[in-house]
Amino acid sequence: MSATPGVVDGRLANPAILQRGPLARALAALDGAGEQTRLVGGAVRDLVRGAPPGDFDLATTATPDVTTRRARAAGFKVFPTGIEHGTVTVLIDGAPFETTTLREDIETFGRHATVRFGRDFRADALRRDFTINALSLDGSGRVYDYCGGLEDLAAGRVRFIGDARQRIREDFLRILRFFRFSARFASGPLDAEGFSASIAERDGLSLLSRERVRAELLKLLVADRAAEVVEAMAETGLLASLFAGLADSARLQRVVRVEARRDEAPDPMLRLAALGVNVREDSERLRERLRLSNAEGGRLDAIARACEALHGLVNPPSLGDLRILLFERGRQGARDAITFLEIDAGVAADPARFASAYRFVSDTPPPQLPFGGADILARGFAPGQRVGAALKRLQALWIRAGFPREPEVLARLLDEATRE
Repeated sequence: MSATPGVVDGRLANPAILQRGPLARALAALDGAGEQTRLVGGAVRDLVRGAPPGDFDLATTATPDVTTRRARAAGFKVFPTGIEHGTVTVLIDGAPFETTTLREDIETFGRHATVRFGRDFRADALRRDFTINALSLDGSGRVYDYCGGLEDLAAGRVRFIGDARQRIREDFLRILRFFRFSARFASGPLDAEGFSASIAERDGLSLLSRERVRAELLKLLVADRAAEVVEAMAETGLLASLFAGLADSARLQRVVRVEARRDEAPDPMLRLAALGVNVREDSERLRERLRLSNAEGGRLDAIARACEALHGLVNPPSLGDLRILLFERGRQGARDAITFLEIDAGVAADPARFASAYRFVSDTPPPQLPFGGADILARGFAPGQRVGAALKRLQALWIRAGFPREPEVLARLLDEATRE
């Protein structure tokens, strides 16, 4: 089956998106009267594949002041989001259109470049990263392909435009983008030139912000062929340099299989943990290396604690212990704990038993302690540390009793916990 079902004789097979809606309105306002404006980048790639487009980026021969004047005349809001690079964002019916004047690089160094405005769509395409991202689409539905992107999409290839090492040196994040797009769009081996250039230029990754690396890596981990591509990255040592530690691609493959068996969407943090977290030091290092949010870092830390606590087990806990797991770790923590116990048990794991345990912690409400400090104070305790100690004893008794809810049992446990 062709990877470009959305193109027939060089034109968009279903041009409805160009006939009504925000994109049609944007092109109607910004195209014509001596200027050309086209849809460019990933949205075109998705449309020609017959897939729903993501963000809309426009390229135009008009300078930013002309674009702004035309957009406002049409009743749209305009924001100068990157005016020094010729970019303004036009807001239409709540949809943002990043609109950039055609450019040509005069000098490039990393992410920074000296550019001048131009009027040549071909020259603009040739300065992009990959052939499949260099397509453009005009308002009539014609698809422009200056780099062989349509052929590469149909063949399942991801190739840099021109010299791969030069493209990478213009922005070292393109190393990770090469692997991400390969995991998402390629159907065969990694492009040899792109792979070789990425490894040769990998030291440049150290120049990137941790936030950019994090964003790209998490997108890579949820791609269709993530496990296969990440294994190739791990074999070269590229991931080890990013993580400042070992990356276990085999463990990632196991969690991908578990997700597929459960029919669950890819979970980037679960996959990141499978790849790089065994003990708490790993989670702390990844939190720092990738500038993770507090919630993301906390989840990795909880997974690391679960791996340490459950190390050596090959079967899921009993129902009683699963309830304790839910109480202590919450639903997400319990689900993660069962997942990692299963993937680390390897061939000894019984899929049916783990599936049952996972359903239990997914469907069972986490137990809520039916006591508080007020219950202890009502028994005559003065405020202070003794209240906390009594509440801790009460919690332990309640867990040991199997999380009872009956009033008479709760009263007895409270009596026992507060007995001098």
